Amino acid sequence: MLSINDEKITAADYAELVKNLPPQYQQFANGPGKRQFAEQIIQLKLLSDDAEKKKLDQDPKIKAQLAFSRQNTLAAVMFQNIQDNVKIDDAAIEKYYDAHKNDYDVVTAKHILIRVKGAPMPATPGKPELSDEEALAKAKAIRARVVGGEDFATVAKAESDDSGSAAKGGDLGEFKRGMMVPPFEQAAFATKVGEITEPVKSPFGYHIIKVESHSTKSLADAKADIITKLKPEMARQVVDSLRKAAKVDIDESYFGPPTPGPTPMPAAPAR
Repeated sequence: MLSINDEKITAADYAELVKNLPPQYQQFANGPGKRQFAEQIIQLKLLSDDAEKKKLDQDPKIKAQLAFSRQNTLAAVMFQNIQDNVKIDDAAIEKYYDAHKNDYDVVTAKHILIRVKGAPMPATPGKPELSDEEALAKAKAIRARVVGGEDFATVAKAESDDSGSAAKGGDLGEFKRGMMVPPFEQAAFATKVGEITEPVKSPFGYHIIKVESHSTKSLADAKADIITKLKPEMARQVVDSLRKAAKVDIDESYFGPPTPGPTPMPAAPAR
């Protein structure tokens, strides 16, 4: 498929090479950039071969760089291997779930926003800027309309100043805690399914919120997500145990005192 002097690269060789690239480069090397990436491989091979012919790899500085690069790659692969194979018991999973239950609390809602003058978002073209009192009065009037039976989505399309959700009838989809501004979040998570809130003040204006659903993912449903979150932390604990078992002496007068926080782990090559 590709030959460079006496070296041949088959389709299988190319696929294996691309598989070890970061995801964004894989898409490039398998798509519109395939020829360009092939040219890069040719240049890489020619230059590296020429460097070896000139024995540049025997230079002490280059040897040190190559050795460090090899160690960094092996360390990254080892850390990934630890993550892939670390065992996480059910007690640890349940403990994490209990401590982060709010992360698995999900609400689906619609809203109608009445913007106030000075809000950190562009005004709707053609609509007047409303004072706080005017925006609140309009929000109360609109709430009365939807509580009285008007279709929420239809009113949202016509009246909401949140153009993104207005086009979808006010639909915000699913959201977790921490994704919305605090006053909005507090009201949405406290409101029963099917109910419509009183106007809720936020920096953007007044929101009329209709809660469509409210659910908490069970431990069983959250288990896979929790394992994914715990694996890096458990792997760091394994690395910490290796560090404690090793004989290490650091000259703090040269390197300085220990810094707080975990040591960054090397990134493994994409596979």
